[in-house]
Amino acid sequence: MRKNSVKNRRINEEVQRVLGEIIRGGLKDPRVSPLTSVTAVEVAPDLKSCRVRISVYGNEKQLEETMQGLKSASGFLRGELARRINLRHTPELRFIGDDSIAYGVEMSHRIDEVTAMDRQAQQERGEEEITEETAEETEEETTEET
Repeated sequence: MRKNSVKNRRINEEVQRVLGEIIRGGLKDPRVSPLTSVTAVEVAPDLKSCRVRISVYGNEKQLEETMQGLKSASGFLRGELARRINLRHTPELRFIGDDSIAYGVEMSHRIDEVTAMDRQAQQERGEEEITEETAEETEEETTEET
């Protein structure tokens, strides 16, 4: 089986979904944050190993604690995965920290700050704020003139 085959992608998606359910619902380790997400899963074509990318909404300390909790619970997670998914081999799980969700939230806040500063600058200059309605009105006026 090739790494990017349809079968491998389906296995990755199913393992990601099931691991997310197990981590959110069945894991009782207090080190694992309740705001933990499985962002990506890469199962090897031979089904022997699996890289699980984990994102935790919070600070670095929470990510480290969650990673330690998941590492210690990897046997339980692997057993639950074997019970819920029928695979020839249940892959060995290796957890990798992923900060993509936190990065996305930070970028969203920065974009909001910039747009707020832009609106404030427009108001200080006395310019009319361009909204969808004013853009449509301007468009209609130009089409009527021609």
